[in-house]
Amino acid sequence: MTDWFALLRGQTSLSPMRFRLPFAWLLALALLPALAPSWAFAQRAPAPDAKGEWIHPPQTVPSPKTRKGKAEDPTHNLDFLFEALKVAPDDTSAKAIEQRIWMLWMISPSDTANLLMGRVRRAVEAKDTALAIKLLDAIVAIRPDYVEAWNRRATVHFMQKNYGASLQDLIQVLKLEPRHFGALSGLGLILQEIGDERHALEAYRRAVEVYPRLENIPDQVKKLQEKVEGRDI
Repeated sequence: MTDWFALLRGQTSLSPMRFRLPFAWLLALALLPALAPSWAFAQRAPAPDAKGEWIHPPQTVPSPKTRKGKAEDPTHNLDFLFEALKVAPDDTSAKAIEQRIWMLWMISPSDTANLLMGRVRRAVEAKDTALAIKLLDAIVAIRPDYVEAWNRRATVHFMQKNYGASLQDLIQVLKLEPRHFGALSGLGLILQEIGDERHALEAYRRAVEVYPRLENIPDQVKKLQEKVEGRDI
């Protein structure tokens, strides 16, 4: 397989600061054609070993603060929250910041999208993934800038073991929000499932760079580091 990470790192015309944010989605975009045969195989046969788990948002989040009846701007505090996430002194503090970030991701400016997302949650709880996908298709058509709709659809595709469709949605998530630790860990999990442990390790490392205390992912990094960097790929 092409060493996509080396290829991307070789694009020296981009400064490190400019390159850092789009790194993950450029990787995923580059991997799409190369991984197509693996997706088909992965959908036919279950992975032989237990892998990490998909990162899910909390079941409930607090309502966003409002000012004069207007919902809080999701972009207003995200930069601050992500900086705080990197330096959180303990797991409790990090979890509180994580939930605040999820709140900003999950609330759409569209009441219709929010209503449909509630129906998605109920469909998933009822294990009606086909209905969930139809609802999510409608949401992303209404609000293509709604990060969590793309991420939720990626989750449902993953539940269906439709790794190709899940990866395409993760690309869109990371185009909209390159720091999305849930999508980065999802990217790592899919790559791990199809046997591309080297690139899975890179994706997990990027997730940990964004969120050092992300549950379970640092352990995945340690395990994969031993496997991948202890042998020639």
